[in-house]
Amino acid sequence: MERLNIDSGTPWEEAVGYSRAVRVGPHVFVTGTIAAGEDGRIVSPDAGEQAKFIFQKIQATLERAGARLEHVVRTRIYLLTLDDSDSVGAVHHELFSDIRPCTTMLAISDLFTDEARVEIEVDAVIHN
Repeated sequence: MERLNIDSGTPWEEAVGYSRAVRVGPHVFVTGTIAAGEDGRIVSPDAGEQAKFIFQKIQATLERAGARLEHVVRTRIYLLTLDDSDSVGAVHHELFSDIRPCTTMLAISDLFTDEARVEIEVDAVIHN
């Protein structure tokens, strides 16, 4: 199967050696995504707002890979505190209540930047 690496042009991709997403056949894997804008700054201190921004970035990445949100089969959500689970979960519900992918949400001790409160990655399988 052909492999397609999708990059967003951030300096971290080159420095660390990863892609924003990888498509192999009908499978698309989107790397952990934080709410950093093009200038590298986190867009909001609020975890729910960060999640909205992250899912917009993920949706654009999926589209570049030929996929849509309805193709998502798994989401993984990493939070700094479970206190943010309701606001982030509400954003997830808004996008995925009909799609219902497998989901993991857990709290971890640290994320890539001090301002990030949530990081999300997704896996998709293109069908139809």
